[in-house]
Amino acid sequence: QVQLVESGGGLVQFGDSLRLSCVASGGTFSRYVMGWFRQAPGKERELVAAIPWSRSIGRTYYADSVKGRFAISRDNAKNTVFLQMNSLKPEDTAVYYCAARYTSVGFSVEIPVGSVDAWGQGTQVTVSS
Repeated sequence: QVQLVESGGGLVQFGDSLRLSCVASGGTFSRYVMGWFRQAPGKERELVAAIPWSRSIGRTYYADSVKGRFAISRDNAKNTVFLQMNSLKPEDTAVYYCAARYTSVGFSVEIPVGSVDAWGQGTQVTVSS
């Protein structure tokens, strides 16, 4: 079973950038769809971005609210997935969670909340106006 540890959150101002990192251990990272979710107070956890384990045949996924501002990437050699967040807005304020789902389908970006195999502990991102 894979374990995930996030880092990189913090308090920033409107328009700033942050990069979140998530290091995986204990599993075959290169066979996991990886995703970043976020959860704001009083709201449901939502998928922000996802990346398949085979970039040669798969595409990344982004929620409409972050398209053009956020970028997900992964380094399978280092068992790490990143979320580069640019042009941050106050509405991006949330706890961000890294998530993994094992799949044999290399191009899949399917990672429903109920099918996640492992969650990170979460990292707080706060954007002030």
